[in-house]
Amino acid sequence: METVAPFIEVIDEIKEAGGDAFRFCFQCGLCDSVCPWNRVRQFSIRKIIREATFGLTEIEGEDIWRCTTCGRCPEHCPRGVKQIEVGVSLRRVASDYDIFPASVRSARTARASLISEGNPLQGDRGKRADWAKDLSVKPFTADMEVLYFVGCYFSYDPRMKKVAAATANILNKAGVNFGILGDEESCCGESIRKTGSEEVFKNLAKENIKTFIDKGVKKIIVSSPHCYHTFKNEYPEFMVHFEVVHMTQYILELINDERLDLKGDFSKTVTYHDPCYLGRHNNIYDEPRDLLKKIPGLDLIEMADHGKDSLCCGGGGGRIWMDTPKEERFSDIRLKQASEIGAKILATSCPYCITNFEESRLNLEYDDVLEIKDITEIVNEML
Repeated sequence: METVAPFIEVIDEIKEAGGDAFRFCFQCGLCDSVCPWNRVRQFSIRKIIREATFGLTEIEGEDIWRCTTCGRCPEHCPRGVKQIEVGVSLRRVASDYDIFPASVRSARTARASLISEGNPLQGDRGKRADWAKDLSVKPFTADMEVLYFVGCYFSYDPRMKKVAAATANILNKAGVNFGILGDEESCCGESIRKTGSEEVFKNLAKENIKTFIDKGVKKIIVSSPHCYHTFKNEYPEFMVHFEVVHMTQYILELINDERLDLKGDFSKTVTYHDPCYLGRHNNIYDEPRDLLKKIPGLDLIEMADHGKDSLCCGGGGGRIWMDTPKEERFSDIRLKQASEIGAKILATSCPYCITNFEESRLNLEYDDVLEIKDITEIVNEML
């Protein structure tokens, strides 16, 4: 009995952390067959689910941290095992015991930065709106049309600041009365939640929700699919509901309502990458493509693994902060797919995807082969 009790205790902890669905698994292996990890190395989410039913003896290993929460396995599971929830629950248990492998330590740094500065990039909270210093961007007030929730990467990362600036220019050209929160904005908390830091997520969520309510926010437009997912699907856990629109949807509305006029000719071949948290998690596939089709002269072609079968960039589930060896990066495969079909631009609409694709572009020496752009950057060029 003494050897069994600890396993029962850990099983109970996993259930309490939200992973009770592991009991439905009958080990068919469909999850492993669609997991992107198995395109770069051997990995089994099925094995992890199996271990969970026996108390998770390998909690100190790296495997429970590999899942990018891309959403492929839940789509194919015949038993509703909820692999993402089970995986996150295991991470919560590991976090409670402060057990982290070396490759995950950067995620701990991100967590510390989230607690102290409200962002994972160790950026000074007071400089969150510096990207907008020379632009016509105002602080949000209750009488404004929409709140532009910028997000952490667009506020601090040098590459992604260009996307924020392009977005602000588009909104101004369309005459949208919008504002930002500046240093009152905090990370949405989606990714840190997926690493198992539930309390950090709750604190960030409560902070944002209070700010939204105090400022009179009703409609929020976002550039990040992770912010979109969290505000739309997770913040309602706190009994609040805000209208949330992704930027690709919003810009398409502006064009359709004739508030935005695109000019010139964008005579380039473009392929679109569906971010996991925009596509599979929220079923937004058509609007980004419809927006690209509105751009004069643009030739849109599809890669392999597109739409609901889109290949994950590797950045979800907090992996954007974790170390991934060069030979195990899904983003390299994605760039090769784009290049093989003759695309000159790989367009997407997620900061994690762009970050990973830009790194792969350097690793593969694709500087002269392929450009990486957010859709808003392409739209901005046509103004």
